[in-house]
Amino acid sequence: MTNERADKLLYALERRQPDLTVVLADIEDPRNIAAVMRTCDAVGVQDIYLLTTKEKRVRNWKFRSARSAEKWIHLHEFSNMEECFEVVGKTFSNIVAATLSDESKGLYETSFIEPTAIVFGNERHGLHNNILKFCTASVVIPQVGMVKSLNISVACAVCLYEAFRQKQQAGHYSEARLSAEKQQLLKKEWKIDFGI
Repeated sequence: MTNERADKLLYALERRQPDLTVVLADIEDPRNIAAVMRTCDAVGVQDIYLLTTKEKRVRNWKFRSARSAEKWIHLHEFSNMEECFEVVGKTFSNIVAATLSDESKGLYETSFIEPTAIVFGNERHGLHNNILKFCTASVVIPQVGMVKSLNISVACAVCLYEAFRQKQQAGHYSEARLSAEKQQLLKKEWKIDFGI
């Protein structure tokens, strides 16, 4: 590995945000998951939670839309809703549902500074009511067009980049935020080594 490559990997590692994640619930099209993975890598999200309460789908993230992001992201897969949100809730105090609802706050009125998991639902049916009971808040992306929904990967990107903006202003990207132990694990996993 060249020093230039190692520097690039360390730059990404030092900007990982352990207090921001995405939960994808019953997403049908693996291309959407692949696109979300790419966005997560871009804003420093290390862990993604995949909840599939219906039939298991073939795991195939090797789409062009992922651009090999699966090498840099950890996917945590669950088939049980309670187990998934029990694990998520241990790290993330804010579990925010992205959903079209009269009770949802506007995206730009929502804080993503505290440890936050943003939950996205099925492409056709959105989030199941049983999932909403695990959420502490809900958010809606402002829209003025006739079609009142965005593609799941687009909606996720919009939300994550608002979180990125807020966290950048709060200085969350100016210093390493992963624990030393997690950094060492990722250095080993990413095979970061100088001068090889």
